[in-house]
Amino acid sequence: MTQHSETRVLPYTAQQMYDLVADVGSYPKFLPWNAAARIRSRKDCGDHEVMEADLVISFKVFRERFGSRVTLWPSDKRIETEYLDGPFRYLKSNWTFRDVDGGCEVSFDVDFEFKNALLQSVIGVVFNDAMQRIVRAFERRAADLYG
Repeated sequence: MTQHSETRVLPYTAQQMYDLVADVGSYPKFLPWNAAARIRSRKDCGDHEVMEADLVISFKVFRERFGSRVTLWPSDKRIETEYLDGPFRYLKSNWTFRDVDGGCEVSFDVDFEFKNALLQSVIGVVFNDAMQRIVRAFERRAADLYG
């Protein structure tokens, strides 16, 4: 099991950050190791939207596609992701966005494990650095879009 949690205050609105993270199709433009993204389906469920998406992750000699179900809660400014298929035993992540003085508070947590023990051990060595790079990539993207 590999876990990471992080909370940051950024100089943007909660809505801006929610919109940025909810735009899964744009991830290959700015996220490290994300080689491709494809939205399989989208379903409007009234108070929330459910999207199924594939991401292709390329890291060193590994290139893996995985599918996930992304549940978007616009009124709560919350995004939940759960694993559907691919190289993981499981994967769950959550984003929450809350307006505060001077910007918004962004909270992110992820918990996952790869099926492949070799891949899990390689990721384990660089995991915290990788998660920090991903969070920083979202920050840089926000600066590019809203700064």
